[in-house]
Amino acid sequence: MATETDTKVTKQKSIDKAAEELIAKAERDSVTIAFSRVQTQKGCAFGKAGTCCRMCVMGPCRINPKDPESARGICGATADTIVARNLARMVAAGTAAHSDHGREVAHQLKLTAKGELKPFCVADKAKLVKVAAEFGITPEGKTTEQLAEALADAASAEFGKQDGKLTFLARAPEKRQKLWAKLGIEPRGVDREVVELMHRTAIGVDQDYESLMVSSLRCGMADGWGGSMIGTELTDIMLGTPSPVRTKVNLGVLKEDQVNVIVHGHEPALSAMVVQAAKDDEMIKLSESVGAKGINIAGMCCTGNEVLMRNKVPIAGNFLHQELAIVTGAVEAMVVDVQCVMSSLPEVAGCYHTKIITTSRKAKIRGAEHIDFEEGDAYEVAKKILRLAIENYKNRDAEAVEIPDEKMDLVAGFSHETINYMLGGQFRASYRPLNDAIMAPNRIRGVAGVVGCNNARYTQDAGHIAMVKELIANDVLVVQTGCGAVASAKAGLLTPEAIEMAGPGLREVCEAVGIPPVLHAGSCVDNSRILVALCEMVREGGLGEDISDLPVAGAAPEWMSEKAMAIGFYVVASGVFTVFGPPHPVGGGPGVSELIFKGFEEMTGGMFANEEDPVAAAHLMIDHINKKRKALGI
Repeated sequence: MATETDTKVTKQKSIDKAAEELIAKAERDSVTIAFSRVQTQKGCAFGKAGTCCRMCVMGPCRINPKDPESARGICGATADTIVARNLARMVAAGTAAHSDHGREVAHQLKLTAKGELKPFCVADKAKLVKVAAEFGITPEGKTTEQLAEALADAASAEFGKQDGKLTFLARAPEKRQKLWAKLGIEPRGVDREVVELMHRTAIGVDQDYESLMVSSLRCGMADGWGGSMIGTELTDIMLGTPSPVRTKVNLGVLKEDQVNVIVHGHEPALSAMVVQAAKDDEMIKLSESVGAKGINIAGMCCTGNEVLMRNKVPIAGNFLHQELAIVTGAVEAMVVDVQCVMSSLPEVAGCYHTKIITTSRKAKIRGAEHIDFEEGDAYEVAKKILRLAIENYKNRDAEAVEIPDEKMDLVAGFSHETINYMLGGQFRASYRPLNDAIMAPNRIRGVAGVVGCNNARYTQDAGHIAMVKELIANDVLVVQTGCGAVASAKAGLLTPEAIEMAGPGLREVCEAVGIPPVLHAGSCVDNSRILVALCEMVREGGLGEDISDLPVAGAAPEWMSEKAMAIGFYVVASGVFTVFGPPHPVGGGPGVSELIFKGFEEMTGGMFANEEDPVAAAHLMIDHINKKRKALGI
């Protein structure tokens, strides 16, 4: 039966005028894109319910707990066991993706320290010293490079640890650490938790859905407090800790008279190198020799967020914009690394002149051109890629070019360090003003993290924008990452002018501090910045002794990726109420549903909720925030 959301997808594919314009162009050009493919993919009811089991080749088994004839799989697995195993595998895969990103960054920091990833050098020495100290590494007797190499080695060791616990867990409030120890969900090594959870889901291993879900909490924690946090902190050290920058967003950032190169994916090192190489006199002169007026680099998805925050590079869009950028007919090359890169890109590019260039040995696509990101020769690799793009400029069909006018200002780069500085200044950097504003009557009600992807089954950006507008109108300060942040940026919510949409209390605070009511904190691995901020709010005092005491909530209104599920599990394990828009695939497991939507709160202080209506979901978050305020007596 069609849901209200399914109907909305048919009627309106995106609330973004630029997207709507290019969806229509793709249709005129007879180009198939995600917005059209979703209409033919109706989905599987068993898959949506989580009751399809493919763990062995006796199946697949499709379980209907209401039918005695098919209430168990061939091996005897119940619906709850199957649902839990499928959900656990999503958490494991999402944790693996974010954590492999973090491992790559640790490797690149080591190469940077050894002078093998030029022109990069340690960009944030103060943060290097601070983070190294958390690993027990002192700067005495070490050069900056030696300290960075020692930290890179220590961070890399977090992935293969077999015993003990992850170092960054010590950042959490003491009460939270004790709870994790009591529940047995302290991650040991990142890789160990992923491997163990995958083992547990194999046929004939862990059959208890509660045991599987508790193990999923531990694995998710290995993402948020392990791989993702390592990725964020070490990227800051290597490329610079973000501070507020103002630039542009949406497909209107593409330029008709320049060579347009899109950098897309999640690992920022090569993209940052491409940005630097595009300023090289040799590259600029080469672009002019083919009739262009220069080289225009634009970002897409989380790689786009990374170069946006650190290099002030405009961002062309979020997940569902990647094909549309090609449909403009104005993109010479799309350079991709890992994660959220559509398999269809070479096919769409074949209808225009765009070159799709893959750069990671882990992520190749049939039909794309592959150029290895050879780290020892990274700058020359970046120039090689740019040469291909420049040479391709002459193949652009001017009659096929249609660049939308839509573009919007945004302010991004609100790292934990920046927020700390903006609230207290250089000598009194502190979260005290934020806590005071939350405790004061009629100021800030609470804080919400609104993160996650686009989902082609839902009207693009509609969930993010409706939710964020409702939250800020009710005096809730919003922090965003990833595609959600880009959605709000396109809607003008990441500018100081957006305070006009905020409630009176939030508006007053934002005016005083000089921030928009919606803060762009980075890419999807940078959700770890939100964890650090929550810990700092507890440490500052006045809002309880644990993260679960805080008047805060999280949401992923348009999620679609396994990474989002891993994020959800580590946020809930950290004690935060978290609403997902598209439903969890657990409807066929009543025990699993009862556990994650109710039982987790008794265990961790956090729990999941599902609500597809973004305004209704916002009010679930507001109700939770109000409950926490009441418990705190404010």
